[in-house]
Amino acid sequence: MIDLSTTYLGLKLKNPLVPSSSPLMQRVDNIKRMEDAGASAVVLHSLFEEQITQAGEILHETLEQGTYSFAEALTYFPDLADYNIGPEGYLKHIQKVKQAVSIPVIASLNGVSTGKWIEYAKKMEQAGADALELNTYYLAADLNQTSTQIENMYLDLVRAIKASVKIPVAVKLGASFTAFANFAKRLSDAGANGLVLFNRFYQPDFDLENLEVVPNLNLSTSVELRERLRWVAVLYGKIKADLAITGGVHSAEDVLKAMMAGAKVAMTTSALLHDGIGRLGTILNDLVKWMEEHEYVSIKQMQGSMSQKSVPYPAAFERANYIKVLKSYQVR
Repeated sequence: MIDLSTTYLGLKLKNPLVPSSSPLMQRVDNIKRMEDAGASAVVLHSLFEEQITQAGEILHETLEQGTYSFAEALTYFPDLADYNIGPEGYLKHIQKVKQAVSIPVIASLNGVSTGKWIEYAKKMEQAGADALELNTYYLAADLNQTSTQIENMYLDLVRAIKASVKIPVAVKLGASFTAFANFAKRLSDAGANGLVLFNRFYQPDFDLENLEVVPNLNLSTSVELRERLRWVAVLYGKIKADLAITGGVHSAEDVLKAMMAGAKVAMTTSALLHDGIGRLGTILNDLVKWMEEHEYVSIKQMQGSMSQKSVPYPAAFERANYIKVLKSYQVR
C-alpha cells in the first residue's frame, strides 16, 4: 500500500497536499469539504497586522489599498461591510474550524513589523491553532533602507513571535532577497520551524484609456513552480527548517516534483479557485497512480531525491544551467 504520509512543522500529515491561505478559508464548510477531499492540513486566511493596529476608517482605507498588494486579496477579498474582519472574530473562527475538522489547522499572521500586534500569535495558539504561518510582505521602496536592515527586520519579527508561542512557526517569503540561501539559513537559526517558498504578490497595471492604476489578478500556473523547485532543491539538507512549496501546484506531477526537490508539503490555492475544492481528490488519486506505476512505496522515499545534494551535477541548479539553456536554443 502506498504511504503518502509526511511530517511538516512537527505535525504528522496523512499526505503532502495542503490548501494554502486564501479567502476560501473564511468559511468553515469550505474547510470541511477540503478535509473530505483529502487535504492533510489547512492554512487559514491571514489576520493582517493593520487589522489589529488600526481601526475605523483608517483600517478600511488601509485594507482597500492592501487589496492591490497582498496575494490573498484583490477581487477575492471580502467586502468589509459583510465580513467580521476584527481580530476577535478571527480567533473565534479558529475555534470553530478546530471543532469542525480533525486535520491540523495553521493560523496565519500577515505583517512585518514588531509591536503589540504580535501578541495575537499567542492568542491564536490559545484558540487552538496547531501552528502559525507568518505571511510576510514588504515592499522595500525606501531609498535609504539597506538590505541588511530589511533582513534584520524579518529576523527580529521571527524571534519575537517565537518567544511568544510554543507552537511551530513557518515563515512565508517572497523571493526578492539578495542572498536568499544565507537569509534562509539565518531565519532557520532564528527559530523558524519552516519556510514557505514563495509568496505571490500581484502587481498593478495601467489603464491607458482612463489613465488609472488598476488591479490585475492572474492565478498561478505550473510554470511558476520552477523557481520554487530550484530554491527548495538548493536548501534541502542544509538548514534545519522544513521546506514547503506554494505557488504553481496544480497537478500530481507538481506535487511529485515538490517532494523530489525536498519539500515536506506542497500547498495549493489557485487550482482550487479555478477548478473547485474537489480538485484535491483528483490530485491525490493521480499521485497514488503515478507512484504505483513507478514503483514508489512512500513519499518519504522520494523526498530530496532530486535536490542539489542528491543529483550527480548539482551545478545544474546554478549558473551552469543558465548557460546550458542558452546554448540549447537554436534560432530558426
